Amino acid sequence: MEPELAVPPIFSPIPPAIHPRHADIDVQTAAWAETFRIGSDELRGKLVVQDIGTFSARILPEGREEVVSLLADFVLWLFGVDDGHCEEGELGRRPGDLAGLLHRLLRIAQNPEAPMLLDDPLAAGLRDLRLRVSRYGTAGQTARWVDALREYFFSVVWEASHRRAGTVPDLNDYTLMRLHDGATSVVLPLLEMGHGYELQPHERDRTAVRAAAEMASFVITWDNDIFSYHKERSGPGYFLNVLRVLEQENGLSTRQALTTAIAQRDRVMCLFMRLSDYLSEQGSPQLRQYLQSLASFIRGAQDWGISSVRYTTPDDPAGSPTVFRDTPTDDSPEPLDIPAIAWWWDLLPCGTTSPGRYRPVQRTS
Repeated sequence: MEPELAVPPIFSPIPPAIHPRHADIDVQTAAWAETFRIGSDELRGKLVVQDIGTFSARILPEGREEVVSLLADFVLWLFGVDDGHCEEGELGRRPGDLAGLLHRLLRIAQNPEAPMLLDDPLAAGLRDLRLRVSRYGTAGQTARWVDALREYFFSVVWEASHRRAGTVPDLNDYTLMRLHDGATSVVLPLLEMGHGYELQPHERDRTAVRAAAEMASFVITWDNDIFSYHKERSGPGYFLNVLRVLEQENGLSTRQALTTAIAQRDRVMCLFMRLSDYLSEQGSPQLRQYLQSLASFIRGAQDWGISSVRYTTPDDPAGSPTVFRDTPTDDSPEPLDIPAIAWWWDLLPCGTTSPGRYRPVQRTS
C-alpha cells in the first residue's frame, strides 16, 4: 500500500456555525438509533459515536431544534441504509434485490401506514421520520422529500451494479450519480423546514437556483470523497471515489488525482459563491435564507469531515487537515470539462467573475 496520503487544508470561504443545543441533539440521536435498533449492533455502535447530531447542528445552526433533531436522526438512518446494505452488506452487490428492498422502503415513505416490513428496524425508523417530516413540513415539502429519497435510492442501485461488476464509471457518469447518491438532495426540504418557510416554486424550480443546490452537492460530495479516501481505500471491499475515478480515467497517481479533485471543487465553490451573490441580490428573503442554508450545509459537512471519527479513523489515522485555507487553488471562471455540469457556468451574466463573498442573511426582529 502506498504511503499515507496527506490532505492539505481545503478552501472554505464560509464561516463555521453550530446550533447551541448540538450536544443534546447528538445524545438524542444516539438514543433514537437504539430505540429503533438501526443497523446491526456493530454498525449502530459505530454510528452513535460519529457526531451525527453535531453534523446536523452545523447544517442548521439557527434552525428549529425539533427539525435539527429530525435531520440528525434521518442522516443516521441514511448511514444505516448505505453502510448496512449498500456498501458493506450483501445487497450492495445485488442491485436487483437492493432495488426491491428500497422500493418497499419508498412505499413506506409514501404511505407509512402500509402494512409492509413490519419487523424491519429500518422501516420502523423510516415511518417515524416520515411522520415527523409531515408534522414539521408542508405537504409540498413532504412530497419533495419523498421524491428526493427516490432519486437517492435509484442512484445507489446504479452504484451497486458497478460494485457487482467491479467496474469504475467515467468522470461524467460519476459526477451525475454523485449529485444524488451522496444523499444531499434529500436534506434540501429540511433546510426550509428548519427555518419555518416554504420556498415558492417560481424560485425553487428556477434553473439557477436548482443549479446552486447541485453545486452545493458537488462540493459536499467531492469533499467527502477527499476526506473519506483513506478510510475507503483501507477497507477490504470495492469502493467508488472521485480519486479512484480520476486515477483510472486520466492515468493519474493518487497525489495527482487529489490535486485535480481539489481544483475541481475549488472552481465549483467559487462559482457557487458568485451565483449565490447574484441570486441573493434579486431574490426574496426566503431565497436568501435558502442560499445561506446551502452554504451552512457545505461548511457543516467540511467541519464534520475533518473531525468525526468516521473519517479521521483514530485506529488508523487519516492524513486529514485540521484547518481550512482562505484562497482557492483554482478560481478560473471557465467550466469544468464535465458535460453533466458544464452548463452551470452559463447561468451568470457575462463579466460576473469576482470570486463571490459570504453574506449572511440580515434578519429582522
